[in-house]
Amino acid sequence: MAIKSFNPTTPSRRHMTVLDKSGLSKKGPEKSLTKGISSTGGRNNQGRITTRFRGAGNKRRYRVIDFKRFKEGVPATVISIEYDPNRTANIALIQYEDGEKAYIIAPVGLKAGDKVMNGPKAELKPGNSMKIKDIPVGVDICCIELTPGRGAAIARSAGQVAILRGKEEEYAQIKLPSGEVRMVHVECRAMIGQVGNLDLMNVKLGKAGKKRYKGFRPHVRGVAQNPVDHPMGGGEGRESGGGHPVSPWGKLAKGKRTRNPRKNSKNFIVERRKK
Repeated sequence: MAIKSFNPTTPSRRHMTVLDKSGLSKKGPEKSLTKGISSTGGRNNQGRITTRFRGAGNKRRYRVIDFKRFKEGVPATVISIEYDPNRTANIALIQYEDGEKAYIIAPVGLKAGDKVMNGPKAELKPGNSMKIKDIPVGVDICCIELTPGRGAAIARSAGQVAILRGKEEEYAQIKLPSGEVRMVHVECRAMIGQVGNLDLMNVKLGKAGKKRYKGFRPHVRGVAQNPVDHPMGGGEGRESGGGHPVSPWGKLAKGKRTRNPRKNSKNFIVERRKK
């Protein structure tokens, strides 16, 4: 998907770029596969802000994505590739031969009219889903389950891809996009290929208002706040926070590892992600 730029008719347009969505479907989403979603504004069920700098944003409808891909051995045709406001990746509307429709994450190279299938009989081509035990070593995969039957949990956003490095008895070693090498049970499912929409990382919003459309409120730096509001606040003039950067609650903000060493899943991590 290409990047479009504009003539600088306004200051914000000078540097703004957008994705060329000419390859995406212009019709609305499949109504039977959508449901309402309400914005929290970063607040919990008591109305208190638990996630700062969230709010506003355009109203959306949630597209129900099939992350489990249980329907095996039934070919499906890709009807269209669509935009999804709830994620960075594009989605594909597919229709199985028995008439059932579903949304899946659209990998690189998938287009309307292509055939996809789930299960051990599926070919090794983008969009097909199967268990890791049926995938050869060295193949690029995405939308990977961590627990068999629970649905894809990792490598789901735009451009993400993992590599199946090896298999030993019940577990396979997968190199994740972060650089971490992790053991995953061979009964877990994965999709062949790389998640599409690769050019998203090159888009420049161009103006603050576009960030608001996405549901983000202005983020205030700690050094710009008062001492009562932030440990790094206060000082005369442009004085920086001093010391090591910390969160508003005094936790070290850059470099300190926060993962619990007693977490059960540590036994499945072969190599830690790179610093």
